[in-house]
Amino acid sequence: MLDKKSPVTIRDVARRAGVGVGTVSRVLNDSPSVSPATREKVRAAISELDYRPNPSARRLSLGKTLTIGVIAPFFTRPSVVERLRGIESVLADTEYDLIVYNVESGNRYETYFQERVRQERVDGLVVISLRVPEAHVQRLLESDAPTILVDISHPDFSRVIIDDVDGGYKATQHLLDLGHRRVGFLSDYSDSTFHFTANRDRYAGYIQALKAGNIEPRPEYTVHGEHSRESAYELASQLLSLDEPPTAIFATSDTLATGVLEAADEHGLSVPDDLSVIGYDDIEMAEYLNLTTIRQQLFESGVRGGELLLEAIASPPDEPRCILLPTELVVRATTAPPPA
Repeated sequence: MLDKKSPVTIRDVARRAGVGVGTVSRVLNDSPSVSPATREKVRAAISELDYRPNPSARRLSLGKTLTIGVIAPFFTRPSVVERLRGIESVLADTEYDLIVYNVESGNRYETYFQERVRQERVDGLVVISLRVPEAHVQRLLESDAPTILVDISHPDFSRVIIDDVDGGYKATQHLLDLGHRRVGFLSDYSDSTFHFTANRDRYAGYIQALKAGNIEPRPEYTVHGEHSRESAYELASQLLSLDEPPTAIFATSDTLATGVLEAADEHGLSVPDDLSVIGYDDIEMAEYLNLTTIRQQLFESGVRGGELLLEAIASPPDEPRCILLPTELVVRATTAPPPA
């Protein structure tokens, strides 16, 4: 009789099922070489004894870490949080643990690619929004641990990307359709360290819409700053203090749009009667503020990225896959025709 105080071992399961330890191991690893009848006996013994495999031993037996790594910039940002939630939802019913590497500086950016993310540390890697340094591309491609990109494109990696050019075009075109001709553009800095592409693409869509409407872009209507409500407030105040201020502002995130709303209030402007404001992302706060915005599929992009990674771990694709997710205009209460 087993000592109830002692942890149940794989040998105990083997004795109860009347099989060898190797057979139990093969059942645990879902090996097809075990007959259905034997598999049922082993599973019954596991259930009766409430056996729980030692995680370290299981990793050794599989030759895997059972860990997925995610490199993400500023992971407290709502858009990154939603993508992480999507990835985690895919991994929730698997054996994989999730480890997140938060990148907030150039030093960390290089360190995570060079030192921490190695084959012996993770079985797969998801990179969110960050360009893979060219010096590390070949090493990642040759690794047995696949790399999937989310919100960033590279032709050699499978990836999930957002059509941000189209999103920027939709945001601007919505304002033009309302009758605005003086449209400001407010975004983060174009960061040379992390090489974010979303703001660049949204700006390209903004310019395309203006030119399609025969409107010459005005340099003074384009401003860049830190990704924060406070910075957006200062930048919007700068736009609203111009001799001929814009009648509408396209902010490239909902977080930035909140700063624009505060600046409008400070300048005594009513939104949307005096100033129209449109954001980007459609995070939870946007609905609360009744903010017109461009919805990108943040959670879904994480889900699809997680699915691509699990598929690549199970069976590496012959060619990189590219999933392009569309954007959607969500009209709420912060946009209207310009004042007469």
